[in-house]
Amino acid sequence: MTVGGEGDKTRVVLVDDDALVRSGLALILGGDPDLEVVASAADGLEALDVVARERPDVVLMDIRMPRLDGIEATRRLVAATEVRVIVLTTFDTDDMIVEALRAGAAGFLLKDTPPARLVAAVRAAADGEPTLSPRVAQQLIAAVTEGSAPDGRRAAAARVGTLTDRERDVALAVARGLSNAEIAAELYMSVPTVKTHVSRILTKLGAANRVQAAITVHDAGLAAG
Repeated sequence: MTVGGEGDKTRVVLVDDDALVRSGLALILGGDPDLEVVASAADGLEALDVVARERPDVVLMDIRMPRLDGIEATRRLVAATEVRVIVLTTFDTDDMIVEALRAGAAGFLLKDTPPARLVAAVRAAADGEPTLSPRVAQQLIAAVTEGSAPDGRRAAAARVGTLTDRERDVALAVARGLSNAEIAAELYMSVPTVKTHVSRILTKLGAANRVQAAITVHDAGLAAG
């Protein structure tokens, strides 16, 4: 399950400038036997140090914070580590979420997400699964790609052109927000085979995660809106 955790527990770091939010998230996640909250941070700069020290599998990252915001912190963490970052926000219309996804965030959650969904999202992120519902994925990707420049669309099409036919089928499913299990059922593959295809797709597209791969597919004009 984990990227770098001990045993079979997913190691989580919480980053939020509100101590009450951090406490609430710790209570929710700490109640799950498969998750371990190993540390927390009050801003992006502190998060960089904490992640370097604790080497978690997943970071829950607030966006608006003093000193260093969640977007820049996410960008630095994704560039330097293999940690999966889920950004947290109060409003699903927040334009900064789009910037966070461009920065490499694996997805986002609203702060009023039900506890069971929050736990499931952290588990999914640790396994490389999408942490966006299909509806939200489509909304965000549409917002990202709406103003794409022609050069960007051509570059995306060129990257997508390197995919095999089967990889393209999987990439299109990823762009629709489907999970590995859903893709396996739809395309008559095993889940391990889907994971292998997704890994190759990310490499060929130069994407840090499934969300960025989906954005590239949409930039290339291949995915339905």
